[in-house]
Amino acid sequence: MAHSGTALAPARYNQILLLVAGLGGLLYGIDVGIIASALPYLEATSGLNSGQLSVVVAAVLLGSIFSTLCAGMLADRFGRKPMMVVSGALFVLSIPSIALSHGYGALVAGRLLQGISGGFCGVVVPLYLAECLTAHARGKGTAIFQWMLTLGIVAASLVGIFFSYRVAAVEAAGTAAQVFAFKNLAWRGIFWTSLPPGVLFVMGALWVSESPRWLHRRQRTAAALAALRRSRGDAAARHELQEMDAVTAAQTGTAGKVRESLLRRKYVLPFVLACVILAATQGVGVNAIIGYMTDILLSSGLTDLQSHWGYVAFTLVNFLLTIAAVVLVDRKGRKFLLTIGTAGMTVALVAIAVLFWRNEARRVDVRAAVQQEVTSDQSLSLTYRPGYAASLLATARASGAALAAQPTSLVVIYSCGSYQAASDVVRSNDPAPHPITITRAACLPANAVVGFFSNPLGNLAASRQAPLRIDDALITPLPSPTTGWWIEIGLLVYMGFFAVGPGVVVWLALSELMPTRIRSNGMSIALVMNQITSTTITAIFLPTVGRYGYHVLFLGFAAVSVVYFFVSVFFLPETKNKTLEEIEAYFEGPAAAAAFR
Repeated sequence: MAHSGTALAPARYNQILLLVAGLGGLLYGIDVGIIASALPYLEATSGLNSGQLSVVVAAVLLGSIFSTLCAGMLADRFGRKPMMVVSGALFVLSIPSIALSHGYGALVAGRLLQGISGGFCGVVVPLYLAECLTAHARGKGTAIFQWMLTLGIVAASLVGIFFSYRVAAVEAAGTAAQVFAFKNLAWRGIFWTSLPPGVLFVMGALWVSESPRWLHRRQRTAAALAALRRSRGDAAARHELQEMDAVTAAQTGTAGKVRESLLRRKYVLPFVLACVILAATQGVGVNAIIGYMTDILLSSGLTDLQSHWGYVAFTLVNFLLTIAAVVLVDRKGRKFLLTIGTAGMTVALVAIAVLFWRNEARRVDVRAAVQQEVTSDQSLSLTYRPGYAASLLATARASGAALAAQPTSLVVIYSCGSYQAASDVVRSNDPAPHPITITRAACLPANAVVGFFSNPLGNLAASRQAPLRIDDALITPLPSPTTGWWIEIGLLVYMGFFAVGPGVVVWLALSELMPTRIRSNGMSIALVMNQITSTTITAIFLPTVGRYGYHVLFLGFAAVSVVYFFVSVFFLPETKNKTLEEIEAYFEGPAAAAAFR
C-alpha cells in the first residue's frame, strides 16, 4: 500500500507542475496578445498618435526588460516559488491599472506593470520547470508552457471578435457619438476579461514546492531530496541528487567556495548560444506581428471583421500546431524542430513581403499638398475621405491618377527639427474615418531624457523652435481582398512553422543550455536580449511601415530567419533525454562533446 502511494504521488505532483506551467504560459500569452484585440478601438478613441500607440504596445515589453534583468537575481535570492507568486500578483494589479486609465501616462504605466509581471513569469516559470521536471518530461512540460501561452493569445483574439461584432452592431444602428463611446468601453472591457487567469496562476503557484536545485545550492540537501521525490521515484531522486553533488564538487575547492572562472568554455558557449537564439526568436518579428496583426490585415485589403477573424485563425494555428510540437519535441528533438521551423518561416516571410511590395511599389507622395494645409499655429487636421483623397492624388499627376478609382490609405510622416513622428494609417473607404491630427507637441519629446532615447544626436532646444515639416504623405492603393487572403495564408504558414520550431524550442534553449551555476542570471540576461529586440521592433513598427512599407519589415524578418536557420543547423546541440548535468558536460570540450553524442 505504501509503495502504491509512493508511485502515485509523483504523478499527482507532476500534474500540478504542468498546471502551473500552463497557467504561467497563459499569463504570458495574454501579456503578448491582448493589445492586438484592443488596439483598433484604442486608436479610434484615445487621440494618441502612432508614436504614442507604439509606446503603449511596446510598454509591456519595455517593462519586461527591467524585470527580466533582475528576475534571475531575485529568484536566486528569494527562491523560484515566491517569484512566481509575485509575478501573478503584479499581473492582477496591472489589469485595473490599464482598464481604469485616463490619458497616455496612466495607460503606459499600467502596461509597464503588466510587462514587469511578464518578465518575471518568462524567466522564473521555465527556470522552475527545468529544475523540477525529469529529463524525459522536461521538453513536454516546457512545451505546455508555450502551448498555454498560445491559448492565451487565442483567448485574447476571441475576446476581440466578441467586441468586434458588438461594435459592428452599434455602427449599424447608432450615431457617431455612440460608436465612439462604445469603442472606448470595448478596449477597457477587453483588458478586464484577462483578470481571472492571473488570479488562478497565483493560486497554482502557492500549491507547488520550491525548486530542488535551488534548495541544493542553498545547501538544504534534505529538502532538495524531498522535492525531487515528489516528481520522480526514490531511486531516481537519489541518483539525480548525486549528479548535483558531483557538479557542485567539481566547481568548488576544499573551502567550499566556487573556484571556476565564468570565462570558461562551458559557461561562455551556452550563454552566447542562448542569447543568439532568443534574440533571433524576436528578430523574426513574432511579437510585433501578433501585436499589429489586425492592422496588418486591414492594410492587406481585408475589412475590420475579416481582419479580426484572420487574427483568430492566426492564433488558432499557433495554438493547434503547438500541440504538435508538444508531442514531437521529446521524440524528434529540439534541433530538428528548430531547423524545420526556421526554414518554413523564411519562405513564408519572403512570400508576404512580395505580396505587399506589389502594392506598395505604386504608392505616391503628396507631401507638398499636405504641407500647404499646415496652419499658422503649426498644426494640421484632416479626414481622409474619397473626395479629399482624389484632390490629393490630383497633385501627383499621372501616378496619382492611376490610383484615383480605387480605395487607398494615407500615412503622414512629419518632424520638428531633429525629431520625427508618423500618423496613424487611415483608409479612404473606412465607414467611420477618424481624423489625422498633427501638432508640433505630438512630434517633440516631453523632456531631455525622452529626447535622448528618441534621437541621441538631436537638439531638443532648437527643435522646439523649428517649424512643423511634412516629410512624407504617402498614399498607397489598398490591396484587393484576394491579395489580403493570400497575405493571411502566408501569415498562417509563418505562424505554423514558428509554433512547431522556435515557439517551443526557445524556452527549452533558455532553460536547458545554461549551466546550473549561471542558469538563473544567464536566463535573465538572455531573455533581456530577447525583450530588447522585441521592444525595438514593436516601437519602430508603425513609423517604419509608414515610411518604407510592410514589405521592408517582412524582408528584414526573413533575413533574421535565415541566420536563425544556420545557427540551428551548425551550432545547436541536441538535448532531448539529457539531464541538465549531462548538457552542462557537453560544453566542457571536444572529448565531452563526443561522449555526449
